[in-house]
Amino acid sequence: MSVPDTSNPPVPPGTSSAPANLSGRLGVGSIVFMVIAAAAPLTVIGGNVPLAVGNGNGVGAPVGFLIASAVLLLFAVGFVTMTPYVTVAGAFFAYVTMGLGKRAGTGAALTALLAYTAIQAGVYGYLGWATDDLVKHFGGPAVPWWVYALAVVGVVALLGYRHIELSSRVLGVALVLEIAIVVVMDLRIFFTGGAEGNSLTSFTPDAITSGPLGVAVLFALTGFIGFEATAIFRDEARDPERTIPRATYLAVLIIGLFYTISCWAIVTGVGPSNAVEVAGDTLAGNGNMMLDTAQTYLGTMLRDVMQVLLISSLFACVLSFHNVVARYQFVLARRGLMPAGLGTVHRRHHSPARSSVVQTITAAVLLVAFVALGLDPLVGVFGSMAGVSTVGMVLLMLLTSIAVLVWFARNPRQAGGRLWTTRIAPVLAVLGLLASAWLVVSNFTMVTGGSVGVSIALGLAPPAVFLVGCVIGQRGARAAFAAE
Repeated sequence: MSVPDTSNPPVPPGTSSAPANLSGRLGVGSIVFMVIAAAAPLTVIGGNVPLAVGNGNGVGAPVGFLIASAVLLLFAVGFVTMTPYVTVAGAFFAYVTMGLGKRAGTGAALTALLAYTAIQAGVYGYLGWATDDLVKHFGGPAVPWWVYALAVVGVVALLGYRHIELSSRVLGVALVLEIAIVVVMDLRIFFTGGAEGNSLTSFTPDAITSGPLGVAVLFALTGFIGFEATAIFRDEARDPERTIPRATYLAVLIIGLFYTISCWAIVTGVGPSNAVEVAGDTLAGNGNMMLDTAQTYLGTMLRDVMQVLLISSLFACVLSFHNVVARYQFVLARRGLMPAGLGTVHRRHHSPARSSVVQTITAAVLLVAFVALGLDPLVGVFGSMAGVSTVGMVLLMLLTSIAVLVWFARNPRQAGGRLWTTRIAPVLAVLGLLASAWLVVSNFTMVTGGSVGVSIALGLAPPAVFLVGCVIGQRGARAAFAAE
């Protein structure tokens, strides 16, 4: 079974003068920038690390990031091996369709839209709160978080409407700055020896088992959301069959090492004996583990710079997810799963402009709904939406790994005797993702910050959407996914 080459599908009526496809010359670096920007590394260091240390296995939390990195590297092996045979720039849904059929593919497509839209909406809540906090830190007035969030929606709309190269430049600058300041802090901590001297305490058996390691792995996994988006930029890549695999491996390695080393550095900076207490104070709202550590080792000026860069990190995150969702909708429209108008390309910007506009409206409507419900921007908006997205992404990666196994089993010539990349690594990825799914579900109220009832409803949303997609897939995608 294979998916037909749809790189040049029919252009909807009335758009004959517009380009038929998205185009661009994105290299490995540009795609890696956009994918890592979606992971919002500074946000993860500031938010997920205290959660992993305070609620997880304490000073052993860096190992949680290592384990998450290993699971995602195993997933990437099968994902990358199958990439040359996937001619559709649709990431998860394209892979799932090839391996498991059009019904499962449609379910994966709708699940991905839900997951990406949820995390983008959640980050808008975090961004609004963080901007208000920054303004007040410098003596400015208190402004409702949603005012800042909606203003950013407008800026993202402008950039997302234009050619992808512009977004990649903006994301690249923001990403370099936020990573640079954390690296400087890490180096300063290790150079001075931290609060109690440099040590490998975080990687000892006693530290690793000092608390629920699974919680640390869970919060590490949420920090990788969006890394697989490399495949979504296939049509805009310079040489997709080489660029996409390289970008995928680099993204996982860079993100994983950055998180692990930075988590270890912060534990060292506050001292292993104090790390759990400091993280607990942060979670209680009585401090900020990352910014207070920056204050100690970098001084007030760079601490303030880091707080500003937290805003740019969040901005880069929502811009990256906006681009991802717009392209998902574009590809789905080209295959009859969404209105055909979303599958048009802008004449001058060569971007999925209409799809971008729809995504902007969706984000604005969700924010207005959150405000009307009176939700807190961190717990109610960011926490709950991050929970939905985490469940969705683990489900999608699990389905994709199974699809890789099934597709190569049905196409032994393409497997070509590559046992590790087409069999062993995908099987290990399935096992690792099943364990990850259990960690997510068993600790879900900790992610969402809501009640058990609300958490159950949010957690069931991705699998429910997947099942709806499977039901409508037979009818809605019959022509688009017919096998050759």
